[in-house]
Amino acid sequence: MARRVGARVLRARVVEVEAYLGPKDLASHSSKGRTPRTEVMFGPPGRAYVYFVYGMHWLFNIVCGREGAAHAVLIRAADPMDGWDARLTGPARLTSAFGITGLHNRLDLCSGPIGFTGDPSYRPRIIRTARIGVDYAGDWKDRPLRFIDVSNPVALKLKGIPREQLSPRR
Repeated sequence: MARRVGARVLRARVVEVEAYLGPKDLASHSSKGRTPRTEVMFGPPGRAYVYFVYGMHWLFNIVCGREGAAHAVLIRAADPMDGWDARLTGPARLTSAFGITGLHNRLDLCSGPIGFTGDPSYRPRIIRTARIGVDYAGDWKDRPLRFIDVSNPVALKLKGIPREQLSPRR
């Protein structure tokens, strides 16, 4: 993940995400249907869905899937790169450190100041767990839709990961 801020580029390796699978997913904002807040989720993939929560935090999601599906991926944690000293564990901390706000909602992530690139030399070890903070979502609360790169040292700081699944980078 990268964001250009003036002449500086802030970069971080994404370590933790959660998937939200459209209107049938009771943990997804789109489960309430199309609203002014969720309209972006029903639009084209590759857009930012940024929303305000608890009256104090912005959270950053990527709209994905086919247009109309209203799928999104919440970016929950990342590992800062290039000597950047930032605490990026937790979706509110991450969004704040990158300076992402509601002004970035609907931003095209394929051509805007926030984007993603792959690193073919990096080999993550991904585990799946239940999402966090969606106890209200019926059977959806237990679905393994949280994805964590446990080979990254940042994973040691995350909640709800069975310690036996954590491993240092080899």
